[in-house]
Amino acid sequence: MNRRSFLAGTSAAVATAAFPAVLRAQGSDPIRIGCPLPLTGPFAALAADMQRGAQLAVDELNAKGGVMSRKVEVLFRDDQLKPAVGAQRTKELIENEKCLFIVGGLAAHVQMAINEQTKKSKVLFISTSQSDEISAKPDTSPITFHEALNPTITSRVMGTWTAQNLGKKWWIIYADYAWGKQNNAVLQDTLQKNGGTLLGATPYPLGSAEFSAHLPKIQAAKPEVLMSVTPGADNIAFLKQARSFGMDKSMKLAQPLLWISYLKEGGPELYSDVYGSINWYWELQDTIPSARKFVEASMKKFNMPPGDYGAYSYSGVLEVARGVELAKSTDSEAVANALRKSPVYDHFKGKQWWRTCDNKAMQDMWIVKGRGPGKTKGEWGLMDMVAKVTADEKNDRTCAEKGFI
Repeated sequence: MNRRSFLAGTSAAVATAAFPAVLRAQGSDPIRIGCPLPLTGPFAALAADMQRGAQLAVDELNAKGGVMSRKVEVLFRDDQLKPAVGAQRTKELIENEKCLFIVGGLAAHVQMAINEQTKKSKVLFISTSQSDEISAKPDTSPITFHEALNPTITSRVMGTWTAQNLGKKWWIIYADYAWGKQNNAVLQDTLQKNGGTLLGATPYPLGSAEFSAHLPKIQAAKPEVLMSVTPGADNIAFLKQARSFGMDKSMKLAQPLLWISYLKEGGPELYSDVYGSINWYWELQDTIPSARKFVEASMKKFNMPPGDYGAYSYSGVLEVARGVELAKSTDSEAVANALRKSPVYDHFKGKQWWRTCDNKAMQDMWIVKGRGPGKTKGEWGLMDMVAKVTADEKNDRTCAEKGFI
């Protein structure tokens, strides 16, 4: 054997020996999930809830040995509630931190920017923010899933219940951005279909929670219901100003959503008898086994029950893991296909399922109202559950309406 043949043979043998080690190293790397959230700003309390939910999911998975014998990690980044920042943080999570999946988003306009980046990177994204566009063409994709409720479902359900139970003469005040506009449009349509009358609709800039200039005009119109689409910290500011004008004495206060984090921050005096809908409430643990497990884990780790948006991130991370196990792969397309083929899941509140055409999570929701002073149950028993609304695909737009043939 000449020297050239010897060197060639030796190199091939070394490469053959080393290659399985490379595969083993890759296979033992953690499965990283990126989570861009508005950790600062008016949605910070909801984002903190989502952090806790995702951490609980990771703890649960790793306690069972991880996913495909690989540890799971979740990496959080502050998107500052800005679309450009959300896209950049998502790109960094994928390219620099080697995240294989993205779960997160907490504002309609920011999640759309996150989605554009995950589509470019061919990375599965489970959105946890309300939006109508995220599960519709042209914005969605085969690797885009939507765990949260959306404005159509929320405002059709809450709007119908409100018109039938609280009154049919409304004034709507709404944040002038994607989520607020979508809810306003659906609420107006729902009110009309229920034979109601819209007395007026007032937009305001998100994060600029000064309402006092608008309230005298609303008060003079004498609506039966003041429907507020005021998310995050704006909701507390709005209710303080509405109550200072005594509007809670002459009309019902309702909104598409109530958020546990802000009921806790605002207190029972502020949220007493305010109506809204919600995807999850911790007192469901009394009747639903998966809810009980979720609450117990949160109380043990954080000494507080999980909130409504923490439930979204918890479920989103667990769905990534379920998809990986079903597909026996971390390839995003394979995971997405596996979830569509096995769409039913129950992580925290009973049966949910992915609708095949649009990867939209269908789920139960509840009509709730804030408990007043002296009526709360402990530190976190802040709501009465008024009615359950069972999951029904009819509450959302049809697949054809979303652009699917």
